Amino acid sequence: MTLAELVGDLRAEAGRANERRLLVLAGPREAGIDAAYSVIGAAAVDPDDVSFVTTREGFRFHRLPPAGAGDLLGTTREVVVLDCHEEFSANTLGQVAGAVDGGGLLVLLTPPLADLPTQLDALVDRVAVPPFDRSAVGNRFRHRLVETLTTHPGVAIAEVETEDGSGESLSVSVDRDGLIHPSNDGPSGSTPSRRSTDRRGTPFPTAAFEACLTDDQARAVAHLSALSEPGHAVVLEADRGRGKSSAAGLAAGSLAATGRDVLVTAPDFDNAAPVFTRAERLLDQLGVLSTAANIDPPKLTTSNGGRIRFRTPPEATALAERVDVVIADEAAAVPVGRLESLLAAPAAAFCTTVHGYEGTGRGFAVRFRDRLAESHHTVDTVELRDPIRYARNDPVESWLFRTLLLDAQPPVDQLVTEATPESVEYRTLTRDELASDEQLLRSVFGLLVVAHYRTEPTDLVRLLDAPNFEVRALEHDGHVVSVAVLAREGGLDVDLRTAIYEGQRVRGNMLPDVLTSQLRNEAAAEAVGYRVMRIATHNAVRSSGLGSYLLDRCYAEFSDRVDWLGVGFGATPQLLGFWRANGYRTVHLSITSNDRSGEHSVLMLRPCSDAGQELTERHVDLFRKRIGATLCDALSGLDADIVRGALAAAGLPEVDESSEVDGLDALDDRDWRVIAGVGYGPGTYEAAPHVFRTVATASLFTPSGDLSARQERLLVRKVLQGEPWESVASGLDYASTSQCMREMGAIARAFCEAFGGEVATAERERYN
Repeated sequence: MTLAELVGDLRAEAGRANERRLLVLAGPREAGIDAAYSVIGAAAVDPDDVSFVTTREGFRFHRLPPAGAGDLLGTTREVVVLDCHEEFSANTLGQVAGAVDGGGLLVLLTPPLADLPTQLDALVDRVAVPPFDRSAVGNRFRHRLVETLTTHPGVAIAEVETEDGSGESLSVSVDRDGLIHPSNDGPSGSTPSRRSTDRRGTPFPTAAFEACLTDDQARAVAHLSALSEPGHAVVLEADRGRGKSSAAGLAAGSLAATGRDVLVTAPDFDNAAPVFTRAERLLDQLGVLSTAANIDPPKLTTSNGGRIRFRTPPEATALAERVDVVIADEAAAVPVGRLESLLAAPAAAFCTTVHGYEGTGRGFAVRFRDRLAESHHTVDTVELRDPIRYARNDPVESWLFRTLLLDAQPPVDQLVTEATPESVEYRTLTRDELASDEQLLRSVFGLLVVAHYRTEPTDLVRLLDAPNFEVRALEHDGHVVSVAVLAREGGLDVDLRTAIYEGQRVRGNMLPDVLTSQLRNEAAAEAVGYRVMRIATHNAVRSSGLGSYLLDRCYAEFSDRVDWLGVGFGATPQLLGFWRANGYRTVHLSITSNDRSGEHSVLMLRPCSDAGQELTERHVDLFRKRIGATLCDALSGLDADIVRGALAAAGLPEVDESSEVDGLDALDDRDWRVIAGVGYGPGTYEAAPHVFRTVATASLFTPSGDLSARQERLLVRKVLQGEPWESVASGLDYASTSQCMREMGAIARAFCEAFGGEVATAERERYN
């Protein structure tokens, strides 16, 4: 069989089924590129419908570098050629595959498959982190790639080479034709049904349904029409390529066409761009588009007062109650707390990708659904199943899901609901064991995917091959219920430590990097530790102590091998409390927030050795010294509960009634008379704010329980962050500013009674 005949057969079968086919051109790079040109010629496609993803330049077709492969998301191509010889990544593979249309070809240029497990150097470079060298990186994912390519339906393999090495004569040998040979001439999968425009039961215009590409998409738009009335929330879930964002755009356009104010939010405007494209097209078709301002952020307005605006999640939460409808696209990437704030809008839609190439939305369902159900909204859920570009059960999509574990799931709830710390077994999961046990690998990766939105295909490569990774799990009756992924960091030589101190970034050593480069501790990267990169517990048994038990077992195992255990995460009050309860202490709080989530990163350490204890105490002390100045400057707007949690975790690991409150020794007798004067006499906070700052900081570092949560928030916002009385009173729901100011007197009395000693007692008796 010639290459042209193979391409013709693949295209014909794929076209009849409205599916795609995958063609591997295995051999030297130059031969693969020559063969790819032959494939494009044999496919007889419009050159504008072809994309090459490669580091090479000079092609007459559309070309993207591998780092820019994400630009193909949302586009449609007849042929996509991915050059795997240089800068290949699992993420890139996922991104390019989604762009191929039904009847089209995804073409991979690879080394000879027998050699592939020892090649694809870019995969090695991505997971080789100091102090490990490239030879320590495994090749289990590359073996997995070969295995799925050679066994999955719909994958053709042709060996290619130039016979004389000059590139003039191309030799092609077809090892696998990739034909499925369905039993009839119809599709082997389920072809998406075309859209129905009969939606008389909805308030949306017919044009919105005529714009839908499948009946499945039209059904989703009909569900979204509930947003026309206040008190409704719609959850729209879909795999990549189902037209989710376009459906949201048609809904936004339909709502704005009736004069409604629609606010669109997403982690980045690129996520929401299809929403605006589709909405603008519909509004123009309806004849109500007034302006399409190509500004940052963009805005569409209508002739009857409607508008569609984009804001980032932090900005959108502040505007939610002042608009008619909020639409959150890629909602799973938005922190649950911010999603909950969006429910202040009269109506809201939450759209998310379930099996995405850059992250998953199933964690969204786990973490947010309960809060959504408790809201005042009537909740409707709709799932888009039909792909826009190709049929259901498309073999290229199923190959991709299989290879990259995009559809990995944790064990079903019924198997683990009885799990407790007493019933589980602590286990080491080796990389070889994960690679050889598909069900175990899918369970572990499924747990990680549900718990962390940003779990992506490259994380699978790290899990299987990274030499610095350790995986520990708890199993109940043989089923994984909790998993921790730990990354070894530190232990770097003096030259590398010096380079980090002078500004060089070193991959895979996040905690030592920050402690060295930002906090100016040149010796920080000498100590060795494990950073808890991921920890995930099955949703059916969350809040049952399994996560803490797993961390305790990890500490018991590793504490005599390393100097510290650490963690870094986007700070929330709940997470800060969890890690503090497990013995981790705050050493750093970022002064800038994440552009997407709006969260501030926090780093925490738990010492294991004397060196780890010294490192931890040094950076806890530095944090305590600088946080006061930072809170009245760069962190003046940080949520008070995050401040409380971060400061409490920088105090003593364990506090009891006999513990002294560190920092109060800086107060002299006069200071305590000032505090007592505010609590019992005519004194005012404004006369000595520095005294209150000292006692407030000290008490928040070592919470004693003498103050209520609201009183602690008052200390943070007024004393530490310098917020005006009026906004503090409003934000903390005091009846008036004067009541809020009087509360400072109650706080002063609590301080005096707990810590003031004889001086404060004498002052109290004097006023009494």
